[in-house]
Amino acid sequence: MLLSFITSGYKKPDVYVIDATKNAYLHNNMGLRYLDEHCYYAAIQEFKIAISLSPSAQATAVYYKNLGDAYMKIGYPDMARKPYEDAVKQFSLNFQYYKDLAKCYKALGLVSSKINEYRNGKNPLNKVMIGLLYVESGNPKRGITVLDEFTAAEPDLLITPAVKQYVKETVKNVDNL
Repeated sequence: MLLSFITSGYKKPDVYVIDATKNAYLHNNMGLRYLDEHCYYAAIQEFKIAISLSPSAQATAVYYKNLGDAYMKIGYPDMARKPYEDAVKQFSLNFQYYKDLAKCYKALGLVSSKINEYRNGKNPLNKVMIGLLYVESGNPKRGITVLDEFTAAEPDLLITPAVKQYVKETVKNVDNL
């Protein structure tokens, strides 16, 4: 009888583990689906849920960016500013976050004040923001110069290839004008 119990293959039942990171990913995807369907309020709520489920993960920067994009699509750059800034704080090596933040600052009319603010900082990534702000302000040559200086000074950062590509594209656009 004892031998039959051991060889019967008894297994403990699986325990379902609630994984907040996985749920955050699902809510982000739901938000993207709502955004595609132009259901902006539902998308914003889904992105906020995703952020609250996983506030300190690197992937949360994507959720912040998506939240900012939703606010920009409905014409509220003042509400998009904080999520874009949080995305840059959460993961500062994604060039797209800087581009979106610069567009938000332009929509708010804060470009010149932000150039002065970023110029006073000691972070080398501030040059990325300064260059983008110059481009957004209508001074692409100066922006290209600042971004080119950044790529020369920081060749090993993950963001550098994206900055180089942006500089090439911007130079082509300036040459076509």
